[in-house]
Amino acid sequence: MNPADLFDLMPDMAVFARVVDAGNFSVAARQLGSTPSTVSRQIKRLEEALATRLLERSTRKIRVTESGLQVYRHCRDMAAAASGAVDAAGRDAGKPQGRVALSAPTAYAKSVIHPLVPAFLAAYPDVDLQLVFTDHDIDPLDSDVDLVIRATSHPPQGLAARPLGRVRWLLCASADYLRERGAPLNPRELAHHDCIHLGETADDHRWRFSKDGETMTVAVRGRYIANHAGARLEAAEGGLGIAALPEFAARDALASGSVQPVLADWDMQARAYQGPVWLLYPPNRFLPAKVRVLIDHLHAHLGRQT
Repeated sequence: MNPADLFDLMPDMAVFARVVDAGNFSVAARQLGSTPSTVSRQIKRLEEALATRLLERSTRKIRVTESGLQVYRHCRDMAAAASGAVDAAGRDAGKPQGRVALSAPTAYAKSVIHPLVPAFLAAYPDVDLQLVFTDHDIDPLDSDVDLVIRATSHPPQGLAARPLGRVRWLLCASADYLRERGAPLNPRELAHHDCIHLGETADDHRWRFSKDGETMTVAVRGRYIANHAGARLEAAEGGLGIAALPEFAARDALASGSVQPVLADWDMQARAYQGPVWLLYPPNRFLPAKVRVLIDHLHAHLGRQT
């Protein structure tokens, strides 16, 4: 293929990468400001030029062929390189601009990231921020999300990672509840209390603790089960029992005194996300300016937490 023909194919390659990322023609067309029929024609033209079938189509979804997957990876890298070239040029102007997307676990996004948004938007008036609340792992290499926050002991290979502190879990309850029922002195006594847990798995009611090399697992029960940290906190504040919460979700309530810590001298080993928190992103040599300033903003506020 001569260079002129290759250059002509580049727009179709970029469209193909967007279609694969979006999962269907309609979504890709909306993102591109085009129409599904136009996008479909571009994909067909690319398939004819490459003499290979890239997608298997149905009325509702598409499936990438084995050949298409190989082509997609190169098209995705091409689009990323083009974006990097634009941002590298814009870096000299020193003015970050455009939209940057960040995903984080739902409770962490609401309690930790959301409060940092106003200062970021005020500092960078030409940058728009999309915060994606999700408890599903997102791969920044295979999505439209620029940055991913994930709690994990081992950051995945192939991604750049910067630490953003840790997620710890604790127990808390209202003063009224503890006055009426008494404060447990060790984890075993939780079996005689109303405990508010997640209920997402069959063994979420089995709470694990450790202290000075000793470990203990206690089966708890309670009349209220909720898989939302904010709901569990409000239930604890309302005197419904002892709630298991990530520390960041309970921090303000503990400071105000609306709840009190329970068994604070024990470490709770939660089955939900806990441990080191990482900011993950593609290991590009030239990150877009809009992404770099968000990384710096998050690290400045959270990176020193331990």
